[in-house]
Amino acid sequence: MGEPVQKSAEQWRATLDPDRYRVLREAATEPPFSGSLLYNHDDGTYLCAGCGEPLFSSSAKFDSQSGWPSFFEPLRQDSVELSEDRTHGMVRTEVRCARCGGHLGHVFDDGPAPSGQRWCVNSLALRFT
Repeated sequence: MGEPVQKSAEQWRATLDPDRYRVLREAATEPPFSGSLLYNHDDGTYLCAGCGEPLFSSSAKFDSQSGWPSFFEPLRQDSVELSEDRTHGMVRTEVRCARCGGHLGHVFDDGPAPSGQRWCVNSLALRFT
């Protein structure tokens, strides 16, 4: 993992467009089926849109029919941080980029083999290379 990235809110606003800022820094969620990476089937790597940290491989992507890009595992466990999220009247596990703290989405235990997990991630939180 690269060096930790720490910026003020003003610095993040200067480097992220408003929609990415809302997702990455304010834990917003893009509308389902609206993300630019949902139907991406190219081979490559999904990076954090905030800091460029490699997070997911296209080989771990699957169609969960949830409306957001979904993966059955991250590239490395230490590239993401998990925490309990009790917003919106439910208990979920939030996923953040370990390098910059950007909100990525949530992970659920209803995914395919081999992990049985569904890492449901906002397209706005990612860049693809």
